[in-house]
Amino acid sequence: MSGSGRNESGRVEAFSDGVFAIAITLLILEIKVPEVQGHESLWHALGHQWPSYAAYVVSFLVIGIMWVNHHQVFSYVVRVDRTLMFLNLVLLLVVAAVPWPTAMLAAYLREPGTSHVAAAVYSIVMVAMALSFQALWWHLTRTGHLFDDLVDNAAARRTRARFALGSLAYPAAVGLSFVSAPLTLAAHGVIAVYYGFNQVPVPTRERADGDGDGDETDTGTL
Repeated sequence: MSGSGRNESGRVEAFSDGVFAIAITLLILEIKVPEVQGHESLWHALGHQWPSYAAYVVSFLVIGIMWVNHHQVFSYVVRVDRTLMFLNLVLLLVVAAVPWPTAMLAAYLREPGTSHVAAAVYSIVMVAMALSFQALWWHLTRTGHLFDDLVDNAAARRTRARFALGSLAYPAAVGLSFVSAPLTLAAHGVIAVYYGFNQVPVPTRERADGDGDGDETDTGTL
């Protein structure tokens, strides 16, 4: 593992962290200070904005948990290639876009008809995020040449099935969008929490003598 490889991986992760941070910060900027109309109380005006709060929390969870899983993966990546960099850029392209459908869904969540379209667009963005992260993981586990030597790539490759739930759940959310927009938003929150507890597993090996020589044994999944 060369020093230049570590630097390349570190630069990719640092750049990614910046995009995640900006995207997650932009979410709160979409929540405006309510305007009090006539004899309306500020409490009532604040309560009227509940769709903005709900959309903010769900999208914050989505981006935050994606960042955690991204960090988990890149902590074992010691070198990068052009394909990985472009796949990471595609992922960041979607992450940076999340504040837009979040604001749109919050604005139209209570509007009959329009809410379905807003929820569908939101769900499509989540499908794109899931697919882009899955593509990144599949590339990393294809040969394992970008991983630290401690990673058990054969075991890591078997974890690809973990993405099956997301591949089914997110497209299902697109269909659910045309049934109920609030329920669709809640479903995305549940999916985000699931991936928060079920982080991307990176199976590693432990060197038997602890000094870099000798047999390696599987330590399980992180």
